[in-house]
Amino acid sequence: MKKSKNYCVYITTNIWDNVFYVGISGNLIKRENQHKVKFKDGFTKKYNVDKLVYFECFDNPTEAIKREKEIKSWRREKKINLIKTINPEFKELGGDWWRNIMA
Repeated sequence: MKKSKNYCVYITTNIWDNVFYVGISGNLIKRENQHKVKFKDGFTKKYNVDKLVYFECFDNPTEAIKREKEIKSWRREKKINLIKTINPEFKELGGDWWRNIMA
């Protein structure tokens, strides 16, 4: 039986929780690690945005892309409220505990 692929929309922030990046990935664990090591020049490297604070996953890439665009269009306050629905303290969600969800 072939396992379905997860397409995750995620939000990362910096240590001060004042800059947000909304992205999408077919491999959130790998993508989180890329943010941590500043793999690529760009917005997240420039502003040290490497703290995963929110994610939601989809089986369908089209739905994930649609959701990413929707969240990106939101004002800051609405993004903060979304994050708080699963992570009211803005704790880093990365690490070992959530990897089982993605496995």
